[in-house]
Amino acid sequence: MKALKEFVIPFVGLKEGLHDYSFEIGEKFFESFEYSEIDHGKIRAEVSMDRKERMLIFNFKLQGHVTIPCDRCMEEMDYPIDVNEGLIIKFGHEHKEETEEIVIIPETDSHVDISGYIYEYIMLALPIKRVHPDGEGGCDPSVMEKLDHQSPVEVDPRWEALKDLKDRIE
Repeated sequence: MKALKEFVIPFVGLKEGLHDYSFEIGEKFFESFEYSEIDHGKIRAEVSMDRKERMLIFNFKLQGHVTIPCDRCMEEMDYPIDVNEGLIIKFGHEHKEETEEIVIIPETDSHVDISGYIYEYIMLALPIKRVHPDGEGGCDPSVMEKLDHQSPVEVDPRWEALKDLKDRIE
């Protein structure tokens, strides 16, 4: 992952209290993450940081869309992103993740890079099965026709014998 300077937030010297940040996320952002499934997208990230004496409390609001391939027809499709997440960064002796929402960083650090957290929140907002919604343009008709005309896969008879054996045991 290449460092994205605009997502590095220096906190040393900041007064305690709320600090707001705005980011426009696009192709450059996704290109900086190796093996990213997302090539295109437009997301607005509103990030608020509450600076406390011994911790930073972040709230992330991400809204927009990304372009991902459909698992069925491989055509690109837009998927809406609407994420609200929180993150607490505490100061300690070493870098450690306590939970998904709580991270400890060394007291000697002077800044925090939030690009990885934003990327993670976007990826977690994507569904496991990524297919065009039915009735809304949907998948490429030529691909769907080819899939419909595929011959069914024959089941290996050895699996059927094992299934029969399992049924008898139960």
